[in-house]
Amino acid sequence: MIQEIQLRINLNEEKQADILTKKAVLQLHIDETEISAIKILRKSIDARKSTIVFNYKVAVYINEKPEKSSAYIFNYNDVSSAKEVHIIGFGPAGMFAALRCIELGYKPIVLERGKKVNERRRDLRAINQFHEVNEDSNYCFGEGGAGTYSDGKLYTRSLKRGDVRRIFENLVFHGATEQILIDAHPHIGTNKLPKLVTNIRETILKHGGEIHFESKVIDFKIKNNKLNSIILQDNKELHVQAVILATGHSARDIYYLLYKKGISLKAKSFAMGVRVEHPQQIIDSIQYHCKGERDELLPAASYNLVHQVNERGVYSFCMCPGGFIVPAATANGEIVVNGMSPSKRNNKYANSGIIVEINAEKDLYKYEKFGVLKGLEFQKDLEKMAFNAGGKTQTAPAQRLTDFVEGRLSNSLNTTSYQPGLKSAPLHSLLPKIIGGRLRKGFKAFGQKMNGFYTQEANVVGVESRTSSPINIPRKENLEHPEIEGLFPCGEGGGYAGGIVSAAMDGERCAEAAIQKLQF
Repeated sequence: MIQEIQLRINLNEEKQADILTKKAVLQLHIDETEISAIKILRKSIDARKSTIVFNYKVAVYINEKPEKSSAYIFNYNDVSSAKEVHIIGFGPAGMFAALRCIELGYKPIVLERGKKVNERRRDLRAINQFHEVNEDSNYCFGEGGAGTYSDGKLYTRSLKRGDVRRIFENLVFHGATEQILIDAHPHIGTNKLPKLVTNIRETILKHGGEIHFESKVIDFKIKNNKLNSIILQDNKELHVQAVILATGHSARDIYYLLYKKGISLKAKSFAMGVRVEHPQQIIDSIQYHCKGERDELLPAASYNLVHQVNERGVYSFCMCPGGFIVPAATANGEIVVNGMSPSKRNNKYANSGIIVEINAEKDLYKYEKFGVLKGLEFQKDLEKMAFNAGGKTQTAPAQRLTDFVEGRLSNSLNTTSYQPGLKSAPLHSLLPKIIGGRLRKGFKAFGQKMNGFYTQEANVVGVESRTSSPINIPRKENLEHPEIEGLFPCGEGGGYAGGIVSAAMDGERCAEAAIQKLQF
């Protein structure tokens, strides 16, 4: 017999090796010898009160041996001679689209503008140390996409869009720790993601798929509203039957190309703001009610904040405990900041995007002349402003948090994890009022919700502008573009995902849709 039960264990009890068994015995009123095994199904931390509690959901095996294998089986057979599906982009959406194609007996041909994951490191070093941006190989572009050199956060709200567990199990199949199947807020870590991404690549190649790096798509050839071929940067032309467009939220050239060719796009609401960085110890002390170092059993504390200011949401995004702020620009002449964490989340800083909702219909009236591209142009202007304010390098403009809210230039800045460095700048006045004004009120509210959050020991760093795409590429119920036969917009770039897991699920769905189209 298998019994699923909930267990609550305090911090001192958590230090006992056999505490789960002891608690299960008491709750189920059985003898310890009857328990064959205990399998942890879910684990979370409740730190709302001074007594911190670990919440466990466990399966107790009573006089029964536990199963050894996963319920998910991934069958990858040789598809080297099968029908082809072309995939543009090799981030989470493109990777999982390719894997799903192989499972269903079709050959994925992946075209990725950037480099292999390990080769990207050289270009990341160039932007961090020498302020040089490679426009096709950076924190956003390259094998694994923007998620590879990030925290690898796997929590998602897209629970109705697909089988979340299936995505997690496939990540484990390719080398992720089984801990991601248990944690309430799972993550992999920027130090472990490259190996996992490499394993996915090897699976695709081993079973007959193709992956072409440094292969940038620059044009589409369309006849009678059907996508017939794609043109690469070296002028090579590839004839296609079905194309999954999984280029991510920062491939602006694709939006411009579609717009130029008269292919339907839609302006989409999105969010922009700043990164705020605290010493991790401050966040730990707030969340864990502790003084000094947190208990060794507790992970670096995180937070999730939201507040309404003048009918717009101000909220935390991509919170990175024990992490780093990184330069995520995709072109010279712009500043974009993002966050990442190693698997242990053991850096001494905590950072998070604090962003403001931008309503595409109401907030961008000054950009109406750009039509559906208005959000994109607004985004670009904010990034140019940050570039100029930082001194026209990848040095980012920054203020102490209290100075930002109170409207004064910082005479000095706190130390930071951001390698290219910070420059004091009046972000409170440089940011548009629809963003800066709401952020200032939002930060005050957050200080009331988390006593100690509002402090001069925190830096505000600009700008966090690539939270999601400001453009939606429409599609029909069958996930195909309503005007262009054979084109399947996918993932974050199409406006259909907001993170690794949701993008992966959408990649699988688009693969299934493209294959169904080819079967008719």
